[in-house]
Order: sequence, then structure tokens, then C-alpha cells
Amino acid sequence: MSQDGAHGRYAGQALAGGRYQLRDLLGEGGMASVHLAYDAVLDRQVAIKTLHTELGREQAFRERFRREAQAVAKLTHTNIVSVFDTGEDDLGGLATPYIVMEYVEGRPLGSVLEEDIRQYGAMPADKALKVTADVLAALDISHEMGLVHRDIKPGNVMMTKRGVVKVMDFGIARAMQSGVTSMTQTGMVVGTPQYLSPEQALGRGVDARSDLYSVGIMLFQLVTGRLPFDADSPLAIAYAHVQEEPVAPSSVNRALPPAVDALVARALRKNPNERFPTADAMREECLRVAASLQAAAPSIVPGAGPRQSGSGVGSAVFPPVDQARQTPPGPVQTPYQPGPYGPGAPAPVAPAPAYGYPQQAGYQTPPAGYGPQTPPPYAQAPQTAVQGPGRGSGGRGNKAVIIGASVVSLAAVAGLIVALTSNSGGDDDTGGRGGASASAAASHRPGYRGPDTTRVIDKTKCTEPEESYDDPHKIRLPDFRYKDLDSVKACFQAAGWQLKVKKVDDNTWGDGTVMDQFPSQGTDVNAKDPGTIELSVSTGNPPQ
Repeated sequence: MSQDGAHGRYAGQALAGGRYQLRDLLGEGGMASVHLAYDAVLDRQVAIKTLHTELGREQAFRERFRREAQAVAKLTHTNIVSVFDTGEDDLGGLATPYIVMEYVEGRPLGSVLEEDIRQYGAMPADKALKVTADVLAALDISHEMGLVHRDIKPGNVMMTKRGVVKVMDFGIARAMQSGVTSMTQTGMVVGTPQYLSPEQALGRGVDARSDLYSVGIMLFQLVTGRLPFDADSPLAIAYAHVQEEPVAPSSVNRALPPAVDALVARALRKNPNERFPTADAMREECLRVAASLQAAAPSIVPGAGPRQSGSGVGSAVFPPVDQARQTPPGPVQTPYQPGPYGPGAPAPVAPAPAYGYPQQAGYQTPPAGYGPQTPPPYAQAPQTAVQGPGRGSGGRGNKAVIIGASVVSLAAVAGLIVALTSNSGGDDDTGGRGGASASAAASHRPGYRGPDTTRVIDKTKCTEPEESYDDPHKIRLPDFRYKDLDSVKACFQAAGWQLKVKKVDDNTWGDGTVMDQFPSQGTDVNAKDPGTIELSVSTGNPPQ
């Protein structure tokens, strides 16, 4: 929506009974507009983000948005834009959700990069690494609280006049993940395609390491002045994230040492297990490399850089008829196999790359520290990434888009990427580990991942659950995902709740791990009788 549209006319209006007076329009994107505003109660300038009307129409989304804003308000860090308040008010005759944030006097990182590109060809490496380290410091705090940003990019990073990095738009993506809004129907991926991790592009669940991939894309862009993957369509970009390997940054900027290439390469691994395990680990490496650099201006190779990404996506999805008849399709190669394969189960021999998918070392054998009893450090989160507003985010056409997973799954059928969802085991069980693991033990397939009994849920999550924000007679359903089923059963038993178990073939987290739940976590349920809660539990076998 242009500045001349409805949101541009909000200047001069007031929110919260006149407390917040909207002034200049600072920026707008596919989801929201940001205004400079005056807080009459505390006599200060603030920034207010108003969600566009198509989102504000849905009461369920507005409620989820309010809850997530409250969660983000607990994030306190120098490198995070603070959230002061949230609510909804009438704007243009429609209920409009808004959040009140710290006003940052500065500009988006994308604008800073554009200036450096004009002056040097790219951002100097030491400056880029320090900016990236500050972004990672912010993410480290949010990840510790279980919040995955899901849309890290230069447009969501601000630089103050004193050079302080501020990450913004935490929580908007998480609010969108609820699926209550028409923008996030099942099988849709919402986000900025140039910065999506492979698992986001595939519509799979994400965790903190997806943010680190996006940070890696951003760092590549800062030190080279261009994106590693770019194309004319969201599908082609998604294809590139899943199937193509980025060039080394030093092939574009000759001033970069091998240490920068290695840092970026690790952050951009297709397999999340091969990336940095935490934001803090990646931050320390950024600072270490920055300290070892010798001051040198960027040296951009004329004409160098990534080729147009996704160039083969059309013929790969729709192969010529004669070729399709003569060449039977081979097996679709999974883009990453989050091993290991369980006690005593040897890793299968790596197949030849299918349909040009790069076979990387480590796809069958994850790095040390991710053994059968040590899964990745963060529980995976639901699978929606969201574009927030902000200009100057760099790259061509990197506005918010909605990618139809039906299109992506078509590519999977043709051999580009795997199916977006795991196959169900088809059995229901009101017990627990007994039924699930007994059947798995009788039919462990290659790639089976054994149980992990270290990820447990405290019984108090069920006996003393969080109260509903709105109804004193209701509670918020705890998050049982990625916990061992036996501990979840004990939690249910302590509270006297009923559960139903549905087994699914999935070896991401191992046999007996809860992969999903219905109703979803955070849902308001009756405090005395929440009803039967259905859990989808992994058999430890890979999807067939």
C-alpha cells in the first residue's frame, strides 16, 4: 500500500484514548506501517506499528498478536528494539492492532549498506562482522527465551546515529504462525524469500539455527554488496536455497580472507546440524575473525558474483515429455538428514546426488555433540516466517511474499525438494511409549533414530499451568512438542488429563518424541476439563 493509501492518512489520528498521537509515516511494508508518534502520558516520542486491515479483521489473529507482543516485551537488550505497549483501536473504521515501540533515531541497515556500496563497493569486513555480532547478541537473548525471529534481514535491523545495532520485528512472525489468518493457510510459507533457510523454504519446522542461516545470508550481502541467491520468482529463490551452493564471498570481494569464507559457509549449510549450534557461538566466531583482520577496503571483482539462481527450475519441475518417458525418476533426496541413526544402526551409503542436489559431507554423520542423547539445542518452532516493514533491505524484490507450498511440493514430486510434511504412521494409541516404540522396534528401518529421554517436561507445567489472559476459568495449554512421551504422560497423569497418541514416521528427534499437539500450545482450554489432547509421536523411522 502506498503512502497515499489508507495507512498514509493515519497521521494526525490518535490511539488508546488519545494517549498516542500519530505523526509522520516512517515506513511501510506488506504487513504493517510504522509511524512516529507522541506518547502524551510519558512525554516522549515512540514508534507505532499498525497492522494492515486485512489482518486486523480477524479476532483470533488480533488476540494472538497481542499475546506475542507481550512475550516480546520481556526481551530487554541493548541490541533489541524495546516494545512498550500493545492494543487495538479504530482506524479508518476498522479494528487495527498496533504495537508501541522504542523510537530509534537512525536508519535501516539496508540504507547503511547502500551507502557503503556507493563508496566502497561493499561494507568493510570488520564493520560487517561487528554489526553481525551485535545482531547475534540480540538473537542469543531471544533464543534463550524460546523466541525465533524468522525474518532476519537488513530491513529488520536498525542502526542508530551512534552506530548501535537494533533488531526489530520480533513476534510478528510468531503471531502469523498460528494459522488462524487467511494469509497462513496450511501449506503456505510467508516470508522474505532471499533470506529464508532451506527448512523454511520447504515449509518444515524451524528452530534457532534457521535464524543463523538468515544471518549468514545477511553477512554475505554486507561483505559483497549482493545476495548469494536471487531470482525473478519466489519459487526460483526457494529452489536455490534448497538445491544450490553459494559462491565464496571472496570470489566477489578479493579483500576477504579465507576465515570469512569459512564463517559464511558454515552459517549457510543446508543441514541445520552443520551450522553454528547457537547464536552466541556464531557471534564469538564473528568477533574472532574481526579481530584477526587487517584493515583493507573492499576489492570487488567487476562482473563477479552469484549467477541467476533457480535457472533450471522450470525444466526440472516440468521436464520435456520425451525425457520424462525415457528416464524414470530417481529417488528424491532429502535435503538434510538430521542423524544420527540410532544405536547400532550404520549410516547408509550416501547416494549419488539426485536431480543435481549437492551431496555435502556430514549429511549422514552429524557433527560431534549431536549424538543420540544430545539433540539440537533448541526446540523446533512452527513453520511460518513473516515479512515486517522496513525499507532499504537490500537486494531486488525482497518484499514479503506468500509462497504456495503446493507449488513447492510439485517441485518435490519432480525431484527438486522433499515433501513438506511427514507421513503419518496411521495408528492411534491412548497409552504412551509402549505402543509406539514396540511397533518401531519390530520394524526399524534404515535411518531409525533411537529415543531421547533427556528432553522432559516438568509436571508443574500441567499441575500449575499458565492462566488465560482473558478468562479466569481457563488455562493456557502447555507446549509438549519435542519432549519425551513418558515425561508428558507423567505430566498428564499428575493433572488428571486425557491424551490420545497418534504415531508418525519421523526421525528428526527420535522414537517417542512428541512432534505436534492438538489443540496447539497456548490455546485456552477449560481449567477443570481441558478435554482429550491429541499428540503426534515419532516412531523414530524416516518418513516413507
